[in-house]
Amino acid sequence: MGNSFNKPPPPVVLVPPLFDFPPLAARTRMLESSYDLLFGKLALKCLFEDYFEEAKNFRTRIMLKPLDDPTVDMVATVSGPLDKAEGIVGNALFRWQGLMLPHMSSDIDDPHTFVDLFVSNSEPVLRTRLCAFYPTYGFGSFVILPLLSKRRRALEDLFVMGLRHSSENLSVGATFNPFSTIDQLPASAWLVSKIGRLTVGVQYEPQCETKDYTRFKNLRNWSCAIGYGVGSGSPLSPSFTFGLELAKSSQFIASFYQHVVVQRQVKNPLEENEVVGITNYIDFGFELQSRVEDAETSNSIPDSTFQVAASWQANKNFLLKGKAGPLSSSIVLAFKSWWKPSFTFCVSATRDRTVGKTSLGFGLHVENIREASYQRADPNFVMLTPSKEHLAEGIQWKSGKRPMLQSDINSENFGSLPRELRPYGNIL
Repeated sequence: MGNSFNKPPPPVVLVPPLFDFPPLAARTRMLESSYDLLFGKLALKCLFEDYFEEAKNFRTRIMLKPLDDPTVDMVATVSGPLDKAEGIVGNALFRWQGLMLPHMSSDIDDPHTFVDLFVSNSEPVLRTRLCAFYPTYGFGSFVILPLLSKRRRALEDLFVMGLRHSSENLSVGATFNPFSTIDQLPASAWLVSKIGRLTVGVQYEPQCETKDYTRFKNLRNWSCAIGYGVGSGSPLSPSFTFGLELAKSSQFIASFYQHVVVQRQVKNPLEENEVVGITNYIDFGFELQSRVEDAETSNSIPDSTFQVAASWQANKNFLLKGKAGPLSSSIVLAFKSWWKPSFTFCVSATRDRTVGKTSLGFGLHVENIREASYQRADPNFVMLTPSKEHLAEGIQWKSGKRPMLQSDINSENFGSLPRELRPYGNIL
């Protein structure tokens, strides 16, 4: 019996945290139309935009929260050109979530109920937003209130109120501008439904200033989309999303996004002997936009355009991304240090084929909002290969918990996973 305690531990594969998961845009998704976030749009937006700094520009973002009050945090951003002082934009966002509302339990990890205050040297100068969502009933409401602006009309047009109902299979909502000079009611509306792996949706956004009900018959005010998706939403599970959209009856958009989780062998002298591999995350996305109207009626829309992008996170520290389009292409290398707070430095190179020049952009991010960490001795970030799962039974690990099993991931049993590796939400 004594020899059983001397048996070597089974081989394991390290699972590093993702650079940015859940995405920051998910913290304000209850303020947005579900139509604008589903069909793979949120994932594609992160793939096409994150860390791709504008050529000859820099951006610094600091995201911090106090250690003794996890309900509040602050995000400050400064960006502008590298070669001149003009055009530098600075803003700060103070956020308070985990509010105690009637008939609602306080949850500091729930991002759907919050109040924030935004200040900037551009428009709007001062703005506040209030969002409340009742998950028990699936109903939510929000208010976007500009408090200070350089233009009076902006205060009237930017004041938005919204109501929504969201569940795992249905999302319906509308926004209103009660003080807008344009008589449009509602300002926008959407309906999205999910049936199995299929998602369909329609959205109303008036483009003309008519005051009668003919605007509801104008097809240019309507958009519709259909999407097919596979995957649980956890970064440890592969996913695939394909979408087709007819936007405002003038533009046809086809897109797809794929997230792949692969394991590669690793020989690192700094790791324990039982570590035989590491998990990598690979993302790929494509979007094609084509005009479906005559050029005389939609001169502002190009005939067709496309963009394709891919990213590869090799370990907890390095991320490589690239994207290409008809006019330019870009590549990004990002390095992240998982201190507290964490530091991320990225450099992007953009090749403008219209002028034949390559320019650089730089970014620096400091953060302690998301709690992701990477510890070699913590089995919460270790996943057994499927062929070795039986060896984990009866083994007492250092922290008293068993490692993550591939069978749990396949069966979508995410209860034992760290919060940053679970799906960030199933409601539409």
